[in-house]
Amino acid sequence: MSISKLKELINGSDNIVFFGGAGVSTASNIPDFRSASGLYNEKTYTRYTPEQILSHTFFMEHTKEFYDFYKSKMIYKDALPNDAHIALAKLEEEGKLKAVVTQNIDGLHQMAGSKNVFELHGSVHRNRCSKCNKFFNLDYVINSADIPKCDVCGATVKPEVVLYEEGLDNDVIETALDYIRQADMLIVGGTSLSVYPAAGLVTYYRGNKLILINKSQTQYDHRANLAINGNIAEVLKEAVID
Repeated sequence: MSISKLKELINGSDNIVFFGGAGVSTASNIPDFRSASGLYNEKTYTRYTPEQILSHTFFMEHTKEFYDFYKSKMIYKDALPNDAHIALAKLEEEGKLKAVVTQNIDGLHQMAGSKNVFELHGSVHRNRCSKCNKFFNLDYVINSADIPKCDVCGATVKPEVVLYEEGLDNDVIETALDYIRQADMLIVGGTSLSVYPAAGLVTYYRGNKLILINKSQTQYDHRANLAINGNIAEVLKEAVID
C-alpha cells in the first residue's frame, strides 16, 4: 500500500527534491556511520575514535594517521550506484526531480547520472592543495604514499570533505534550501535525521508531500505525509524503476 501511494504521489509531482544520507549508499557496500554495523561502532581503533580522527584538529596535528584512516575507511573507489541512485537519476531525466541534496561524499549520484547534486559534506573526488589550491583527483590521493603532497608547491593536499569542527559551505546550503522551499514533494531517505545542521533542512519544506524512507523510525516521522520503514534502494526500485 505504501509503495503504491508513493508511486501515486511521484506521478502527481513535477518539482521533487530528494534529501539523502548514508543509508542511500549502504546497498553499494559503503557502510553507514551510526548503525550497529556502522563505522562509528567498529572496535578497530585504540587511541582515537573515528569522530576524533575525522576532525580538523586531527587532520592538522596527525595528518599521516588521518590519511591512514581516511584511505582505508572513507574511500570506496570500486563502489557502484545502486537502485536508489539509478531511480533518482531516472526521475531527474524525466524532469520530475529538480535536485538531489546529499550528506554523502562518494559521488555515486553523479555516477548514476544525476546532474543537479548538492553535496553538503563535500566529496572524496575533489582534493586541493592547502597552499596553492591546485586541484587533485581521487586517484592522486589514493596513490600517494602516506600524506599526499602538492606536485607544484609541496604543501599538503586536503580532501574537500567537511570534517568535524568545519562549517558547511554556505552557498551549497543556501541553494539546497531554495530547492527544498520551492519543492512540491520532498523525499527524505537513508538518514536518521539526527545530524545537524543538515537534518534541519527538512523544516524548510513548505509543501504537503513529505516522504520519509528509512530502515528505522526518525524524529520527523510524525510530520511526514508518508513514512516508509524499509531499504531505500528496494523502495525506490519498486516505485520508480519496476
